[in-house]
Amino acid sequence: MSAFYSSAFRALLGSSSAPEPGSWQQLARLVRLPNLLIMGLCLVLVRACLLLPAAPWRQVLAPSFGLLVLASLSVGAAGYIINDYYDVKIDAINRPGRLVVGRVVNRRHAMLAHVLLSGLGVVVSGALSPLLGLVNLGSALLLWGYSVRFKRVALVGNISIATLTAALVLLPELQIQTGTSAVWGYALAAFLLTAVREIVKDVEDMRGDAQHDCRTLPIVWGVARTKWVAGFFLGCLGLLLLGASYNAVVTNRFLLAAWLLGLVLAPLVGLGYKLRRADRKRDFTHLSAWCKWIMLAGVLSMTVVAS
Repeated sequence: MSAFYSSAFRALLGSSSAPEPGSWQQLARLVRLPNLLIMGLCLVLVRACLLLPAAPWRQVLAPSFGLLVLASLSVGAAGYIINDYYDVKIDAINRPGRLVVGRVVNRRHAMLAHVLLSGLGVVVSGALSPLLGLVNLGSALLLWGYSVRFKRVALVGNISIATLTAALVLLPELQIQTGTSAVWGYALAAFLLTAVREIVKDVEDMRGDAQHDCRTLPIVWGVARTKWVAGFFLGCLGLLLLGASYNAVVTNRFLLAAWLLGLVLAPLVGLGYKLRRADRKRDFTHLSAWCKWIMLAGVLSMTVVAS
């Protein structure tokens, strides 16, 4: 098996020689390994804490669920690869030090990896159920459309990625269909926060986007108006968190209420304050990272939902 993975790795890099030092790190960067790990963690916590809170781990980590995780992460990795494939010129301006496709990974092999991973995700999920297959097929097509066109259209790309994030949260529920309402609240929160982060990233990447005829929100409306749009999604998320915190207090789940107020809502208010004052690229880079930490805190709040 190790020989198989080694040869597959060399094929992806387009070389028959041994991987160069740091190549594994470059491959992990290409598929956004930290993001994939967070996606996997989210799927596990949704199933374990929201859908099957009283079930033993043997039931939670059933083989069918493992296949769903494999399928979902394959589609996600394929989406990151195809996005970098089409963004080589833009990333050379926005993130020259993080360029992988075209510099470390051959573009033809990157496209092949995208097709294989997308196909694997769709086929495996389709074998689990037609509904899951359709969702992952739609996700793969939307990721391709986002990379080719949608990300260059004001707000369309932002909403596309936000929708995909919400769909990821819903996948475990779509698999076993428990009727749990909490999962829909988490999906909505994921949609809103992802929309904020994607808008912030558009401001961060304005320079490279503008040079390649992208019509993202900050280019079309300007930074000031774009911040108001991000603020709208941020405000909706704040109201959702206030409602969830109030419901947690009413139902005597005080630990959950404290978690949401202290580790999610409070940083969210800080994010809004920083967003209002942000005016430089590094400010928006910092805000994008802040969104990730808030999202992680929100995901981990699932661990105290049943307390």
